Amino acid sequence: MELAIIVAVVLVALVFDYTNGFHDAANAIATSVSTRALTPRVALVMAAIMNFVGAFLGQKVATTVSDVIRPGTGSHGLVIVMAGLVGAITWNLVTWYFGLPSSSSHALIGGLVGSALTAGVFVNWATVVDKVVIPMVLSPLVAFSLGFAFMLLIMWVFRNASPRKVGSGFRLAQTISAAAMALGHGLQDAQKTMGVIFLALLAGGYVSAGDPLPVWVIIAAASAISLGTYSGGWRIMRTLGRRIIHLDPPQGFAAESISASVLYTTAYVFEAPISTTHTITSAVMGVGATKRLSAVRWGVARSILTAWVLTFPAAGSVAALVYLLLRYAFQLP
Repeated sequence: MELAIIVAVVLVALVFDYTNGFHDAANAIATSVSTRALTPRVALVMAAIMNFVGAFLGQKVATTVSDVIRPGTGSHGLVIVMAGLVGAITWNLVTWYFGLPSSSSHALIGGLVGSALTAGVFVNWATVVDKVVIPMVLSPLVAFSLGFAFMLLIMWVFRNASPRKVGSGFRLAQTISAAAMALGHGLQDAQKTMGVIFLALLAGGYVSAGDPLPVWVIIAAASAISLGTYSGGWRIMRTLGRRIIHLDPPQGFAAESISASVLYTTAYVFEAPISTTHTITSAVMGVGATKRLSAVRWGVARSILTAWVLTFPAAGSVAALVYLLLRYAFQLP
């Protein structure tokens, strides 16, 4: 039965990865589509490919995710991981339905912590605080500030240029910045699923702590997130690309470039699983604020912030409930 549970956990992890892909597809391409730098279908194909490639560019974030909880071994540990995944998937679907760009990453961490606390197993609070909570707070602030500053620089450099030529040039540049953003999304978000699958394999005794990620785990996670990205996330794309602020090509380029830079820095330097959603949304608002503060639709921003605040407790609560149901179903002690 234990093998069957492991297989089920891996499949559920890949389902989460898929939902992460279509939930976060807007992160990489909404700005490019809204400025008409790319058509939706071309943008989705490019994002799917870059997501796949990005998944192979590192394993540090996966290591961090696998260190958040110590579920133990055997069926009990596997059920804890399974419950955490179901909590994250549920929150992804709820926020996708309402078109809110919430964080799949924080839903996953919240789900794992919620099921672990309910089960009474070890939660590595040092990792949660240092690698998740602090970056969760700082990354949007950094993205907003850098987006604001970078956009001011672009406006100053091109202050005397023809608006038509500037728009045309930045539409072309957005192809590169959108690709960089999609690559960063694959680097960050595919690794989170890899970390969870590694947790399941660890609980099942198929790997040991400190072992490298199996190649099949990397390929499976990369494929799932790419397929999810290609299926699109049109509800969230509309929120990110239009409802927060109407972007022009220079603004879109600035937001994507800053977001990609933050994603790479946190993945390689700080090994932190930050939210691509938080990062791009904050960068968009920072860039938009250079017009005037009223240009940003702060009412929409407040709705997004509410979803952010609710992510941890909501995903954790669902995970806790699912853990209790699964423990009863499998008659675990």
